[in-house]
Amino acid sequence: MANAAQIVARRLFQAGCRHAFGIPGGEVLTVMDALVEAGIRFELCKQENAGGFMAEGTYHVTGAPGILLATLGPGAANAVNVVANAEQDRVPLVFITGCVDPAKAAGYTHQVFDHGAVLKPITKASYMLSDGAVARQVDKALAIAMEGRPGPVHLDLPIGLAGREQPEPPPPGARRGAAAAPAPGADLEAARRALAESGRPLLIAGLEVLAQGADAAVAKLARGFSIPVITTYKAKGVLPETDPLALGGAGLSPLADRHLMPLIGTADLILLAGYDPVEMRDGWCEPWDPETVPVIEFSAAPNHHGVHRTRLGFFGDIAAGLEVLAADLAPVDTWSNGAPVETRRALAEAFPADEAWGPAAVVDEVQRLLPEDAIATVDTGAHRILLSQVWRCRRPRSLLQSTSFGTMGCGLPLGIGAKLAAPERPVVVFTGDAGLEMVLGELATLRDLKLPLVIVVFVDSSLALIELKQRDRGLPNRGVDFGATDFPAVARALGGKGVAVRDRAALAEALQAGLADERFTLIAAEIGPRAYDGRF
Repeated sequence: MANAAQIVARRLFQAGCRHAFGIPGGEVLTVMDALVEAGIRFELCKQENAGGFMAEGTYHVTGAPGILLATLGPGAANAVNVVANAEQDRVPLVFITGCVDPAKAAGYTHQVFDHGAVLKPITKASYMLSDGAVARQVDKALAIAMEGRPGPVHLDLPIGLAGREQPEPPPPGARRGAAAAPAPGADLEAARRALAESGRPLLIAGLEVLAQGADAAVAKLARGFSIPVITTYKAKGVLPETDPLALGGAGLSPLADRHLMPLIGTADLILLAGYDPVEMRDGWCEPWDPETVPVIEFSAAPNHHGVHRTRLGFFGDIAAGLEVLAADLAPVDTWSNGAPVETRRALAEAFPADEAWGPAAVVDEVQRLLPEDAIATVDTGAHRILLSQVWRCRRPRSLLQSTSFGTMGCGLPLGIGAKLAAPERPVVVFTGDAGLEMVLGELATLRDLKLPLVIVVFVDSSLALIELKQRDRGLPNRGVDFGATDFPAVARALGGKGVAVRDRAALAEALQAGLADERFTLIAAEIGPRAYDGRF
């Protein structure tokens, strides 16, 4: 018979997991050993929060749940941010913690707190594994993590149980049934009639399209009926952004909204595909009136966010829903006024990338030189908002970021996870200088893993987005500026290559050399203060 830790590890391996991340403690040594024995590499990181983002990076490449391992007490507490991020960003993360046995906890307090009570509000499920039921609890957790709206699950493994032999029933097998399309009826006929009669339809696609793999269905519907598509930042690329129907990403840019909201206001049909406004700024509260324009939603489950209203909702498989919506309908001539074409042109002019130097020039130069199969990750900050408008995704999951929760320090670990899962694909990390300083220790993780990825740092020695907000509100400059770090020297000290650049030519040279290097390369792009003024 296998022990509890071995059963956990085997079930995770059977689910497709091949990497686990974290920092071990005495309470999880048996689990860590079992993971490696089962064929899952354990990758040591420098902080549990970063380890969770590494796990997310592997998920976006492989489709298998990410694994984060932490010891009791401070180890578990350090991961609360990334677990909350996984809940909002729809990431199936299996978070395994060690704990003291319940009987011992009744009279022992060192580093002990109720992991489940803390994590319950930000997970889909939290289980303390029980003697005799370990296999079934892990099976349940994996199913819950992946089904419907994916999200984090928590497994708390008492140290005494980890090495105890357990029954190991066969796994339940595949749980996903046939795609559930909307049932025939008056609502479906009303939706089909709205599409058939629409002359100005608009489609907004969100992060659930990724979770359900519905990007092909979105692209098919858009092209078949000439429907322009707006995506959230997470869903960028579900329709390649080189397509004339693609209006790019939206979410945090008031400048982009100035061009997109008038188009939304003239639409006579709005289709929502996997769209959740959790990714959006407050300017997207009540952006339409469903009493005057049909708003039809396709999502995994009913929404109760209260941010906007819809007229009709179909819940289940998004791709199947879009297929039934359009089945046997003849496409009609749409947008004869050319408004989407004009909006696409206006957005390109609003976010020019042809500047001699500056943050948009950095983004443009890197995209120009990267192959089509490259993966980019971006940290949270002013640079992310600008990059999300300028960067053109040709495929889904080619730009990874924390969109719903907006966590700083995520860009580098997301890139590490993606590169581990897809070593053959070039990976470039974009980060601000403040965000990188939060996770400088993970450069040592890069060194130890010998991962050849490229990190581009926007250097302006400021929390630029917050400094902008201070000025907008007429507040004095406080708590947003910091000293200049010699990032190239730090990179070299931690086993990588580092270079500072101040123009496009130097950036291009450094990037091409970095993509060919066997070490990681850090490129400090010095953009100067207030480089984002008026840019988004």
